[in-house]
Amino acid sequence: MTERLTAERLLDHCLAKPGAWRDEPWESDVVAKVGDGPSGGKIFAFLGDGASVGVKCGGNREEADEWLLRHPDDASVMAYIGRSGWNTLRVGDGIPDDEILEAVDASYDLVVSRLPKKHRPG
Repeated sequence: MTERLTAERLLDHCLAKPGAWRDEPWESDVVAKVGDGPSGGKIFAFLGDGASVGVKCGGNREEADEWLLRHPDDASVMAYIGRSGWNTLRVGDGIPDDEILEAVDASYDLVVSRLPKKHRPG
């Protein structure tokens, strides 16, 4: 039996990505960032308390809405940045753990692809 996805496993998965690092820009809100540069990196996963993860699920709202259609009880539009394709995915309920991890991977790839080349991980 596979170990359930925990907050610790989710963070470890994020930090295993090339150039990824942990930050806590707001009190007790853990995020995973990639890149450097003047802005101090870009967030690719909002980890919070581990009960959910905020990820970029598409290049625009329409692409990200596919998650809402597939998982209406466990995916929602993120406040403030949802219009840019960010969703909150609930961990440990209806979305399989492997899909959560794939969403983190896709979010990382989308964010890295938008970094200036000189700030992308080698």
